[in-house]
Amino acid sequence: SVVVANNSKPRRRRKKNKGDQGGGDGVMMRKRKLTEEQMNMLEQSFGNEHKLESERKDRLAAELGLDPRQVAVWFQNRRARWKSKMLEEEYSKLKSQHETAIVEKCQLETELLKLKEQLVEAEKEIQRLSDGCMSNSPSSSFSVDPPFRGDFGMEGLENPFYMPQDNYVQGLEWDNLYYM
Repeated sequence: SVVVANNSKPRRRRKKNKGDQGGGDGVMMRKRKLTEEQMNMLEQSFGNEHKLESERKDRLAAELGLDPRQVAVWFQNRRARWKSKMLEEEYSKLKSQHETAIVEKCQLETELLKLKEQLVEAEKEIQRLSDGCMSNSPSSSFSVDPPFRGDFGMEGLENPFYMPQDNYVQGLEWDNLYYM
């Protein structure tokens, strides 16, 4: 008969001493700097896949002569650097787009001001021309507000002198009409 001991307490991890780097038999292991070949192989592996599964971690550690935990930590640190770089690139891209939008906004505001100035000038010219028509002759038969407008059902229209799109009225072109 076999007796199995049943521990009811959960297992706790042993805290590492500052000098202990996980060497199981008490031998102090120092942090080793990776060789250029190891770095290149880890970078190449990271380029293929940013996440590290257990099997891949063990295989890489065996190929490089490293502890699997060291490979895992390297990948974790490399992902953090990669993520920071991606955030910096995204920030630069968004900043550039924002600056372009600001320049475009300023250009549109300038164009709007120019158009408003043109509108004011056009309104002044319309006013000047309409004042000129009214003051030419008091006996002129042409007036801006004809008295017969109501007789033809045109009340409520803003412009009683509507010009059709095709510039053609009763067999005459508007360009050939002359007023006396």
